[in-house]
Amino acid sequence: MTENPQLTTSFGIPVSDNQNSLTAGSNGPVLLQDFYLLEKLAHFNRERIPERVVHAKGAGAHGYFEVTADVTQWTTAKFLNTVGKQTPIFARFSTVGGEKGSADAARDPRGFALKFYTEDGNYDIVGNNTPTFFVRDPLKFPDLIHSQKRNPQTNCKDANAVWDFFSLSPETIHQVTILYSDRGTPKSYRNMNGYGSHTYKWINAEGKAFWVKYHFLTEQGVENFTREEAAKISGEDADHATRDLFNAIASGNPPAWKVYIQIMPEKEAATYRFNPFDLTKVWPQKDYPRILIGRFVLDRNPENYFADVEQAAFSPSNIVPGISFSPDKMLQARLFSYPDAQRYRLGANYANLPINCPHARQAINYQRDGLMRFDDNGGSAVNYEPNSFGGPKEVPEYKEPPVEVSGTIDRTPFKHDDDDFVQAGNLYRVLKEEEKARLVDNLVTHIKDAKREIQLRQIPHFYQADPDYGTRVAQGLGIDIQEVLS
Repeated sequence: MTENPQLTTSFGIPVSDNQNSLTAGSNGPVLLQDFYLLEKLAHFNRERIPERVVHAKGAGAHGYFEVTADVTQWTTAKFLNTVGKQTPIFARFSTVGGEKGSADAARDPRGFALKFYTEDGNYDIVGNNTPTFFVRDPLKFPDLIHSQKRNPQTNCKDANAVWDFFSLSPETIHQVTILYSDRGTPKSYRNMNGYGSHTYKWINAEGKAFWVKYHFLTEQGVENFTREEAAKISGEDADHATRDLFNAIASGNPPAWKVYIQIMPEKEAATYRFNPFDLTKVWPQKDYPRILIGRFVLDRNPENYFADVEQAAFSPSNIVPGISFSPDKMLQARLFSYPDAQRYRLGANYANLPINCPHARQAINYQRDGLMRFDDNGGSAVNYEPNSFGGPKEVPEYKEPPVEVSGTIDRTPFKHDDDDFVQAGNLYRVLKEEEKARLVDNLVTHIKDAKREIQLRQIPHFYQADPDYGTRVAQGLGIDIQEVLS
């Protein structure tokens, strides 16, 4: 057997661990000194020009969010402080892996991004139509996407790459089960739910913190294509979901979503039965029920697709006072990766674009110059701080309460008491028989194009989630489950 060469950075420095980010303690947060993580993410953001590296194909619309319940016991965020209060928003929906000209109906997670133009600046929630994700450590994210993109030699999609990565990454099984179920091919952007996916922090007026997850449930009802229907519509109208959203709004039928949260008191995270910041898992609703807090409506189409939808730049780093971050490793890396990708794609001054700039207040800072500076560039105002000439000052009352962090600096996996298969198995068991049949059929149809050795490595993941699940996939591939288990 040929010995594998050593993995190195771009400068030839040996990489000791390509699976786990450098964190303070097993559960984070991620450290800025992890130069290899930053190099890997920064290079990944620059691999494609000029379209987005992921979420290239999308549609968007303007609308408003309205608060319908009092949440001031949990957060001081001003846009949430009064029942009935409305905030302008912009939403963008997208597929993930395909190029800008790919089909809307592809089996893929759907991006679900919201920009709230609040009086304290813009607040972005950047999620998907799934509450989970494939991986929990950002160091694996570029490799995940590479496995879903085109083969570097053939330039074709490659089932071997997809299932090779999945089979070597057991934490993907929950998201794989969602993706290959009916939910993997939504009928339209209007007929799917959305999720913030990550865990965030809310802070109330007393400085007390709560962990929060967002759920956006469609009022149009969830509807999905079968695999055959998705293939048919892809050939007939690759832009069907983009067209559907535009036409619904243009015809006076604006889509709407109810906004729910799950709330976990801050201290409960330390003793919860699994790591609540693990992006591959959901919080069971029996432990933390969904609470209805609002509703958003999309009622205005963009006048120009490029100006609004294509140039819209979202980032989970855009938060407002009363809201903060969790130690979710994937979220921590996205705080760097998303704005870095936008600076590369749109330029250093992308925040000044009309679709991205704050609408309810003026941005005042010391940032100057750079490519495509199309405003007055700060005029004659001073461009440094501290200064004696009336420049903008800090706002100490917006300072977040301190957070205690401890742990040994090391590259470690998430410390969690649950395994990767429990929630995937729970999901499989709540499916109706016909839904199970379609899930297995979708999986078999795709994984049959992968090498047998990869199939044999993946089937045990399904089996560990639920024996019936693994047995049916094996049977669909013509494989004796005992061969797999022996």
